[in-house]
Amino acid sequence: MAIANTRTRYGTVAMTLHWLIALAVLTNIGLGIYHADYIPDNAPPDVEKLGFQIIQLHKSIGLTVLVLSVARLLWRLVNPVPPLPDGMSPALRFVAHATHFLLYVLIIAIPFSGWMLVSGSQLGLPTPYFGILHWPNLWFLADLPRTTKHALHPYLAATHFYLAWSAIVLIPLHVLGALYHQFRGDDVLKRMVPGTKVVETA
Repeated sequence: MAIANTRTRYGTVAMTLHWLIALAVLTNIGLGIYHADYIPDNAPPDVEKLGFQIIQLHKSIGLTVLVLSVARLLWRLVNPVPPLPDGMSPALRFVAHATHFLLYVLIIAIPFSGWMLVSGSQLGLPTPYFGILHWPNLWFLADLPRTTKHALHPYLAATHFYLAWSAIVLIPLHVLGALYHQFRGDDVLKRMVPGTKVVETA
């Protein structure tokens, strides 16, 4: 299988980045929802400890998504993607392009907003990236006075929250679009699945 993209399918670099990011994003959505639903404020010490561990893992995965997403965007800029099927209507083409554009925005904006939220925290705690190293906070937020951080926190938290929920809505639409093409007889889904055979139709 080719490393770079071709007219018929994505290459190994794009596929690897796509599936790693997808797995990481879904994992982080699950961790975020679990923490919100099952780790209450003023929880017992053992539950509070579990919540802290979940948040640290959530942050580490989110930062990984950020790095991988920037790498994927740069790769896409220098490596054109396979064209959409010829038979697609202009409306479906617009939806496909818009969905992909929004997904690229979200997979970068969500973890970056989380990084901003952590950096602007009044606690000032570092992020132990998978227990390997301390990921630095963003200096322009970390160096703010505590009163300013306190005032900014609700806005940073809301931004991260609504961006995450935008992804929760958009990802199923992306999956449904891929399944639509599969049942329609296009090879759009196969282009991103390793080991599948894609027929050149153009």
